[in-house]
Order: sequence, then C-alpha cells, then structure tokens
Amino acid sequence: MARKYSKSAGDDVKRAVKRKKKGTLKRGKGGKGGTVKSRKQAIAIGLSEARKKGKKVPKKKTGGRRTRKS
Repeated sequence: MARKYSKSAGDDVKRAVKRKKKGTLKRGKGGKGGTVKSRKQAIAIGLSEARKKGKKVPKKKTGGRRTRKS
C-alpha cells in the first residue's frame, strides 16, 4: 500500500515539534502571532512547511459547511 506522507515530510513535522518544545516555533504571518502553545498546532505548521517544499503530503482538508436538504 502506498504511503500517504513521505518520510521527509515526517522529518519536517518532527523538526517543528522540537522547535515548539524549545519555544522558538512561532505562528501567524511572518511568525508575528506569538509562540505555539499546542502540539496539534506544531504538527499543522510542520505539515504546511512540508507542503510548501513540495513533499508528499495529502491536501489540506477544508471545513466546508454542509447544508441541510429541505
């Protein structure tokens, strides 16, 4: 079975989580939003960095609204 994430994408996430633990991982545009508080946020940042580098990562899921049929 094919892998969803490349190994190097996983390394990017590991690096982001390490930066979070160290306290140097910033959030927001240009890192001006303050430091990252949660582990989930660190993982999301690592995945988006991997996407920007063009590594094999699934597309970002969009939280589209579901409409009810009447």
